[in-house]
Amino acid sequence: MAYKLVYHPDILKYDLPKIPKNIRESIRKAIEERLLSNPMLYGQPLRQSLKGHRKLRIGDYRVIYRIDREEIIILKIGHRKEVYLRVLPRVNWRFKG
Repeated sequence: MAYKLVYHPDILKYDLPKIPKNIRESIRKAIEERLLSNPMLYGQPLRQSLKGHRKLRIGDYRVIYRIDREEIIILKIGHRKEVYLRVLPRVNWRFKG
């Protein structure tokens, strides 16, 4: 199955500038190589208030996403210390496009 990547609008403006350039490149590769090929295999399910969402681990950084039919909706990219709390305002976001 071919998936389409959809990014929350705040990722480019707020999330990525906080991440060192070399780590951004590792995250990009992980998303393109792992998530696009098999998001269920490479991502681990989350629980409680993030039930229905998954995480992709890249070192100390996490990509929080959900799968909606043929779309992988990436909601937050950040350091493991803060990513789970800061993703909460974005969990109900729906792509309109």
